[in-house]
Amino acid sequence: MAKLGKRTRAAREAFAGKEEITVEEAVSLIKANANAKFDETIEIAMNLGVDPRHADQMVRGVVGLPNGTGKTMRVAVFARGAKAEEAEKAGADIVGAEDLMETVQSGKIDFDRCIATPDMMPIVGRLGKVLGPRNLMPNPKVGTVTMDVADAVKAAKGGEVQFKAEKGGVVHAGVGKLSFDEAKLAENIRTFVGAVSKAKPAGAKGTYMKKINLSSTMGPGVSVAVENATAE
Repeated sequence: MAKLGKRTRAAREAFAGKEEITVEEAVSLIKANANAKFDETIEIAMNLGVDPRHADQMVRGVVGLPNGTGKTMRVAVFARGAKAEEAEKAGADIVGAEDLMETVQSGKIDFDRCIATPDMMPIVGRLGKVLGPRNLMPNPKVGTVTMDVADAVKAAKGGEVQFKAEKGGVVHAGVGKLSFDEAKLAENIRTFVGAVSKAKPAGAKGTYMKKINLSSTMGPGVSVAVENATAE
């Protein structure tokens, strides 16, 4: 078993015995014990009482965080003509059609969000095996298949976060940076939890939100009281 470093041991000791605490307490604890040499991302993981293998239990959505994510989003848009120009003016990093499809097929994916106009979906559909596993496939349910490409690009650049229940019913996302003020991080966290709460599927049975865990990129996690995270 690998030997833990002094910083890692110290962080784990600081977190020991602290469970089901408030969002504010968790944020303060994480910020006080983070020691990486870069601006770590504050990450949230939510264990939900759903089985995403069943269509009526899939949890999926998008939410705009009030204080942004702190991450520079690279946005690709599949569009032609006037819509391509609209995407470029809105700040899209990559715009194309068949040429962009070929780039993606070659394995070069230099973007974090993919948007497409509806008429481009026959082309984008060929990329399902490449974009799907990376959660980059455009989907009308989260606003990434749209004729309003300008708004979609601006939303992606402005702190919009997509979420989807993965295997085991876990939803995870980055909700800000360690350098953010504690109050702004807490606001982002509650906004994200609220969006997941509203996305509760019709097929969910029993307890929907089972556990919420917060951590920094390189730090240990701490559980947050569900009732506190969902409080207005």
